[in-house]
Amino acid sequence: MSLRVGLIPIEPRIVNAAYMQISAYHKRRGDTVDWWLPIEDRAFDDIYCSSLFTFTDKRDVPARAICGGTGYDVSSRLGLAYEACEYDYSIYPRCHASLVWFSRGCIRQCSFCCVWWKDGPIHPVTPKPLNPRGEVVWVMDDNFFACEAWPEAIERLVAWGQPVDFQNGIDVRLYRPEHARALKRLRWAKRLRCAWDDPHVDLREDIRRLAADWPQHKLMCYVLIGYDSTAAEDLWRVQELAGMGIDPFVMPYHRNDPYERRFARWVNHKAIFRSVAWEDYR
Repeated sequence: MSLRVGLIPIEPRIVNAAYMQISAYHKRRGDTVDWWLPIEDRAFDDIYCSSLFTFTDKRDVPARAICGGTGYDVSSRLGLAYEACEYDYSIYPRCHASLVWFSRGCIRQCSFCCVWWKDGPIHPVTPKPLNPRGEVVWVMDDNFFACEAWPEAIERLVAWGQPVDFQNGIDVRLYRPEHARALKRLRWAKRLRCAWDDPHVDLREDIRRLAADWPQHKLMCYVLIGYDSTAAEDLWRVQELAGMGIDPFVMPYHRNDPYERRFARWVNHKAIFRSVAWEDYR
C-alpha cells in the first residue's frame, strides 16, 4: 500500500538535499510526497523534519515526525538507502541551481564547526546528476582544495559549462598558483569567498596572496564573530580586510546577541560600513 509522506518546510528558504533524497526514495517506492501543513497533519502517514540550524524554531514540529539534520543532531544520517538516491529537484520548482558535492569532510577540526564531526576526514564522493532546470552549479564542498581529487572536479565543472558558485568558499591557507589557474577556467556566478574565522590565526599574507590574483570586487571574506573573539579582534579583522580592498561579511555565532547583531548589521550594510566608523555607529 502506498503512503502519503509529508516534508515539513521548517527552513523554507533552504534547498534541502536530504528532503530531495527522501522524496526520491519514497517516490521510487510508489509513495506520494507533499509539503506538510498542520491542518492536514492527519492525512500524512509519515512525516519528516530535516533542519540545518540549531536556532530554527522547532516548537510546532509534531512529536511523531522523523527528525534529523545538523539542526537536531550532528551525528544523524538518512541511511544508505536514502543517501544512494539522486536529488528530486521537482519538490523545489523555483530552484534553478544544482547542488554538487565532490568531497565530504574536512582536514580542519575547528571547534566552532560541525563538519569534521559530521562527515569525518576529507574524502571524495561522486556528485549527483545536475538539476534538469539548473542554470548554475553550487559547489557545496566544505574544503574543496583539501581533497586530492580537486583537479578532476575542476574538469567536470568546465565540461558542464554552467556558472559556478562555491557556497562555502575556499580555504585560503591552501591557496596556490595552480588553484588560481584552475579557478580562472570557470564561469563565475558570484564572488570568490574565503573565511577568516579565528582571530588567533593571522591570515593576512594568505589573503593578500589570493587578492593578488583577483580583482577586489570579485572577492569576499566571511568573518565569524562571537566565538572566542573580543570586540577589538572582530573590528581588527574587518578593518584589515577593508584595507586590502576585500569586502568582509560578518557571521554572528550568537544570532540574538545585541552586540553581534549590531556589528554584523554595520559591516554587512556596505553603504554604512564605508561611510560611518564603528565608534559612531555604535
